[in-house]
Amino acid sequence: MFLLVVVLFLTVASVPVTDDMAVRDVLDRRSRAVLTRDETAFLADLDPHASPAFVDAQRALFRNLSAVPLAQWSYRVDDAAVPDGLTADADSLATPRVGLEYRLRDVDTVPSVRDMAYVFTRRGGRWYLASDTALERFGRHTWRGPWDFGPCAVLDGPAGFVLAHPGGEEFAARVSAELPGAVDAVRAVWGPWNGRVAVYVPAGREELNALVGPGFAAGLAGIAVSDPGVASGQRVVLASPLPTASLRVLLRHEITHVVARGATADGAPMWLLEGFADYVGYRGLGTGWASTLAAEVRAGRLGDLPSDADFRTDPEPAYQRSWSLVAYLAAVLGEPRLVGFYRLLARSSDVEGALRTFGLDRAGVVRGWHDFLRSTFP
Repeated sequence: MFLLVVVLFLTVASVPVTDDMAVRDVLDRRSRAVLTRDETAFLADLDPHASPAFVDAQRALFRNLSAVPLAQWSYRVDDAAVPDGLTADADSLATPRVGLEYRLRDVDTVPSVRDMAYVFTRRGGRWYLASDTALERFGRHTWRGPWDFGPCAVLDGPAGFVLAHPGGEEFAARVSAELPGAVDAVRAVWGPWNGRVAVYVPAGREELNALVGPGFAAGLAGIAVSDPGVASGQRVVLASPLPTASLRVLLRHEITHVVARGATADGAPMWLLEGFADYVGYRGLGTGWASTLAAEVRAGRLGDLPSDADFRTDPEPAYQRSWSLVAYLAAVLGEPRLVGFYRLLARSSDVEGALRTFGLDRAGVVRGWHDFLRSTFP
């Protein structure tokens, strides 16, 4: 038995450390350093020949994370060949596909995964992190979070937290004060929901584009984002400060998207998604805000169910018409059945089938909706 143990020990000890294992060790140390707040360890694995700008950015990233309530910060690694044309004054290069897995405490139940275009170098038998921008010319980009754009100030509360930067404290405080009421307003329609919301207040357009994508419409004040194709990583991102009344509506609208994301499949009708969120957002506030819709109704322009294309070509009428359609369905079905209708249609995208399930048909709904519009805007 003793000889067997010795043989096994010698066999294990003789296994060489591969380059892949060494790179993973760098990332594991990086993860531990973030979670244990060890700046020295975080910086120790940076290439001593890396550009000063990269080192400074990494030091700032570490410090900017100090106030962020992280429950997880780790990396997944998949092999990838070094692109032709990428060179460095080092013994060897590695450019694996790296995914940052991070989870916000008391907000995320599963981690978000973001691509990190890292370049690693080997010098004298040791591997280092050398760059997170050198692969951009090969079409690989590093995701940037709020912590890449400056120090993060976090206002925590019972309904979630607001993350902002220096200079955004006043607006962040107003958002934090409105957050509990907004979550309660969404629960009043949707039903029980035990989650918490993360709200980001970016400092400028560059950060906004990093968080929501460059296609974000310039006129929109906020948006709910999530990981592509799945119900994780939900965040509300506010593009600019708003008056309190407008902020209240916007938070209810975007939090509705966050809460309903798990019940919503890609490709669901936009009139349902946006109309339902606006229904919750404006619930109890009357119709005075819907002036564009009122003018259309009085001009006799009633039309069919809004199409997805309407939101691209003429968004304001499309949003208001969608709100009124969902408000009509709420009047016909009642709010609990409206939520059931949403859950069914948001999964199937079969409008006629969902209507039949609830004892309705498209032609009858359109007629009833038109009557509702005429009575609402006489």
